[in-house]
Amino acid sequence: MTVASTYVEFAERETRGVSPTYERLSLAISTDEKILALLHAVPPPNRQPNLLLGVVRLLGGPVDDPAAFHDFTVANWPVVEAELRTRATQTNEIGRCALLLPVLASLPQPLALLEVGTAAGLCLYPDRYTYRYGDHEIGSSGPILDCDLTGTAPPTRLPEVVWRAGLDLNPLDVTNPADVAWLEALIWPEHQHRRDRLRAAAAIAAADPPSLVRGDLVDDLRSLAAQAPAGATLVVFHTSVLYQVPAARRAMFVERVRGLPGHWIAVEGSDVLPHEALPPAPDQALYNVLALDGAPLAWTRGHGQAMAWFG
Repeated sequence: MTVASTYVEFAERETRGVSPTYERLSLAISTDEKILALLHAVPPPNRQPNLLLGVVRLLGGPVDDPAAFHDFTVANWPVVEAELRTRATQTNEIGRCALLLPVLASLPQPLALLEVGTAAGLCLYPDRYTYRYGDHEIGSSGPILDCDLTGTAPPTRLPEVVWRAGLDLNPLDVTNPADVAWLEALIWPEHQHRRDRLRAAAAIAAADPPSLVRGDLVDDLRSLAAQAPAGATLVVFHTSVLYQVPAARRAMFVERVRGLPGHWIAVEGSDVLPHEALPPAPDQALYNVLALDGAPLAWTRGHGQAMAWFG
């Protein structure tokens, strides 16, 4: 895909009906020859829409008006480019825990959780949040995560978590204001509820910090998994992470994680982690696939707002 078509797809499949601001801005960028030319100066993984838009917001740039965005980005390109080259999209969206919960609740308890691409580790606390699947509510503390669930009954219990660890090339610290500022910059402009949830989750993590390890998902996975306590079910999971990993390393990771004891939960795009004979997606929006130990279970939306289980 060209850079321009990447921004068109982001606008039409990810932001349409979810973020009018980013839909309008991404379509404008897709025809902005100056910004497209500047983006070609950075490596392909660093040209992605979420990263550029998050960096400009972090730097205080405008996103409500495409013309103002253009002027700010061009005028401040040296610092924008520097941020693009050193950062990665780390959307630590706790709403994705609502996608994980039906699987986590079904596994032998207690659980030892290991998240790959963990960012600040906020998805390592699925037992500390409250979930609302339509009229069905589970939990009584922490931020409320709403998910439109179809195709299966909602879970009836929270998981019992006795160990939580995360692996990331650049783990973030929720007690560091600069790291929290980056997490907030990655949240789309209209989504105040997600910012509120992020702050509530950050307070939970700061009060009981997980073990976050700076490392590679292939080279360092086994050693971290070996630290999980005996008697707990190891669960390695990741959500919207592997698209940032080169295909060869992705394949090595899949081989590595399949060789571990316990279970593996993936929430990734079907083009990133292919599965055979998937049913049609519910509509033209962008969906990921929830899979347990390589077996696909459901279509999921990117921020955990909806999940449709396969029949």
